[in-house]
Amino acid sequence: METTSKQTAPTADLIVVDAKVTTLADNGRDARALAVKGEQFLAVGDESEVMLFRSKDTRVISARGCRVIPGLNDSHLHAIRGALLFNLELRWDGVASLKEGLAMIAAQANRTPVDQWVRVMGGWTPFQFIERRMPTVAELNQAAPQTPVLVLFAYSEVLINEAGLKRLGLKPSSDTARDGGCEFVDDGAIVTGNVAVYAVIAKLPALANFDDRVNSTENFLRELTRFGITSTVDAGESATAYPDDYKPLQLLATNSRLPVRISNFLFAQTSGTERAFWEKWTKEATPGVNRAACRLGGYVLRGGGEVMVWKAHDYENFMAPRPDWDASVEDNLTQVVRQLASHNWPIRMHATYDETITRILNVFERVFKETSYRNRWAIDHAETIKAPNIARIKAMGGGIAVQDRLAFTGEMFTERYGAEAAAEVFPLRQILDAGIPVGAGTDATRPTSYNPWLSLYWMVTGKTIGRQQLVSKDNLVSREEALRLYTVGSAWFSGEENVKGRVAPGKYADFAILSDDYFTVGDEDIRRIESVLTVTGGDIVYAAQPFGEFAPKPIAPVSPVWSPVGLFGGYHQSVGGASAPWEDANAALIRATQQTAAPASAVTL
Repeated sequence: METTSKQTAPTADLIVVDAKVTTLADNGRDARALAVKGEQFLAVGDESEVMLFRSKDTRVISARGCRVIPGLNDSHLHAIRGALLFNLELRWDGVASLKEGLAMIAAQANRTPVDQWVRVMGGWTPFQFIERRMPTVAELNQAAPQTPVLVLFAYSEVLINEAGLKRLGLKPSSDTARDGGCEFVDDGAIVTGNVAVYAVIAKLPALANFDDRVNSTENFLRELTRFGITSTVDAGESATAYPDDYKPLQLLATNSRLPVRISNFLFAQTSGTERAFWEKWTKEATPGVNRAACRLGGYVLRGGGEVMVWKAHDYENFMAPRPDWDASVEDNLTQVVRQLASHNWPIRMHATYDETITRILNVFERVFKETSYRNRWAIDHAETIKAPNIARIKAMGGGIAVQDRLAFTGEMFTERYGAEAAAEVFPLRQILDAGIPVGAGTDATRPTSYNPWLSLYWMVTGKTIGRQQLVSKDNLVSREEALRLYTVGSAWFSGEENVKGRVAPGKYADFAILSDDYFTVGDEDIRRIESVLTVTGGDIVYAAQPFGEFAPKPIAPVSPVWSPVGLFGGYHQSVGGASAPWEDANAALIRATQQTAAPASAVTL
């Protein structure tokens, strides 16, 4: 058995027994029990040994023979923006049919106030639907004839119904339309193109009430713990101003024990102002300071990224050609990287394509040498990286954060670039064999879902959500390797690999009891795993049956009262074909919507 020092004969606050504990500890041994004191593991080993730390005040929970894993850590999740907007969004994550998705829009349209929208903001793919196609504008019009509707797919395409087009005032003479990013169809519109998509979704109203924003943040963090997430690294986000839009999270960090540890990176908000932005915050902000009152490493600013210069953004749109940067990109990026590197800030850089990674590394090599930079830096995404740039990153001491974006858009990538190119994407095995630090995540909540088990499924199978075998089997990893990337690996990106990611004495007491055994279920069943008990820093932050009796205090009712979350919840997990409560409550409306055939213009993908 491993323990912390017993010189003061400590007793445990919490003990879990009858467990199959995957520790990911250096000794490689699994365990049957664990003990927690405060925010750290006290002992891990056999039940008889761990129970020596029991006192009359110790809470003892039987895991009922279930698998226990270290808490999951998403190394690239836009958690702060996702939390601010969660209560506004109708999530199609996990919905099994387009018919059901449209019925959800119809039900929500009846309860959305006139100054708001029904918005589906990513996290889904048409290939998850039994229909295997996108919705049409005509279908959105039929589902919500009077209410504005916007449906975003993977930062690649936006569908807007007639009521939404009128609300936006978008016309053929508008800048977006003149730039070729808008097709007017069925009295609505389909918006494509990187700049146009970002511009349109930026027009949607946020939650105006501060208490609603706090409630939204609480609900999103609770939703993450549902899947065993206890930490995340927020790589920065657009349309989220620092520090004003971070105030709800700061309030929670100050007044409560955060259920999820959050490390965040700052993100330049407006093209043309990046240098001034970084000059301001490298002077006024200090990375590495914990701003959470009651949680170790609970809320910490880590550095700058992931879009440091908007001209140096290659997006993530596999339905469009790869962006071709102009000659000024290197100069602009050099100025910003020099500012961050001279202040020794950790750096992250978004890069989807190998071609852009080459240009970024050219800048990094020059500036890092010039400034004697010695902090941590990473490339985010790197779906099409090739061997030469893998070797360069290794030589320069960088890391790579990988996600499951191609699990949602792999079919589009194959259509554009061909099967041969698709077989070479996501070379995870090559990256690991090179010895580069790697963390796993999602890039949620827009290009993908925040459900980590879809990303774990992607890494071990190489299959898209639509079950296309995309990644070469030579680049797949084992289940243990994938889990290690989602725990210890991700901790590297916040500089915490020595305190989190393992079930071992002295490490943060973050863990999850799983609904199914990740190591023995079939590949397809990995996608359906959830946590039934999640613990962050020794606190039970989520519980479901058969551990419902241990559930934490309920969050205040979802606000505003018309929020889609109050009706539909978050990720949709179909169980045995049973109707969800919202379906029963809106049965007549839903039946009417579902009985309508898709228009002839609908295209099956």
